[in-house]
Amino acid sequence: MTPERRQLLGFWLGVLGVTLFAITLPATRLATGSAQDPQLAPLFITVGRAATAGLLSLAFLLATRSPWPRRRHWGPLLGAVAGNVIGYPLLLALALRSVTATHAAVVTALLPLVTAVAAALILGQRARLGFWACAVAGSALVVVFAWLRADQAGGFGLARADWLLLGAVVAASVGYVYGAQVTPELGAERVICWMCLMTLPFSLPATLWLWPDTAAHPVRASAWLGFAYVGCVSMWAGFFAWFRGLDWGGALRVSQVQLLQPFLSMLFALPLLGERLDWGSIGFALAVVATVVLGRRISRPAAPASSIVQGDPS
Repeated sequence: MTPERRQLLGFWLGVLGVTLFAITLPATRLATGSAQDPQLAPLFITVGRAATAGLLSLAFLLATRSPWPRRRHWGPLLGAVAGNVIGYPLLLALALRSVTATHAAVVTALLPLVTAVAAALILGQRARLGFWACAVAGSALVVVFAWLRADQAGGFGLARADWLLLGAVVAASVGYVYGAQVTPELGAERVICWMCLMTLPFSLPATLWLWPDTAAHPVRASAWLGFAYVGCVSMWAGFFAWFRGLDWGGALRVSQVQLLQPFLSMLFALPLLGERLDWGSIGFALAVVATVVLGRRISRPAAPASSIVQGDPS
């Protein structure tokens, strides 16, 4: 394969990865249902998607005869597990019981910016004052958006679901940073596999223990489809396309595709959930993405270890 063809293929793998991740929000909403019409419990979805991805990871690691991580790898891997396998999925599932996928897409649009902030704090990377100004501006836009939505619903301030979404963004960002620390040595695909496999001794028994009683409370087929998607794709297969795209197409070039994710999530919420697009959500998402773009342009180049940190939430 020529370098030009490899780079082009990497770009389209990045597009595929972002598209797969964009479906995570509506798929999770399908699985959880709403507060008025609950389906699968958020805790069951969290451990279930980890168990599903863990079994797939076990098969992959055995098939590829992957060596065990070394002692120095376990600390960062545990940090990545806490953020990406436990924190983000659980907080996201809890939040999506109360808000739409479109609403969540606006709040989670902060993820690239918060990930860069986490990298600066955890990895000791320096950033210019302008970058921090963009981080504050993007956060303020999300707060204003959530505040206005709460006011329209007759509430005041940020709703509980908004705090959960912000917590999910922070958890995912920290997880990506820790995962990026061992990516150069283990390889991107193996990092996500080891993360999921590490939780399997706990996630699999917990999944069986929490398995819903469908006789007492029937669960729609669409909820099971959403659950299968977040376990097989959001938690596992999507990372293969995304990380390989970053590797072949160049992290700087391919990571820009990530800016499309909140809008793709909104589009997928139309046919999957019947949600409607509103100009307020689109406008705030555009504004948040603009702060992300500006923050990237005026920040210093990231260290090689954090090039994969631009990954998406699952």
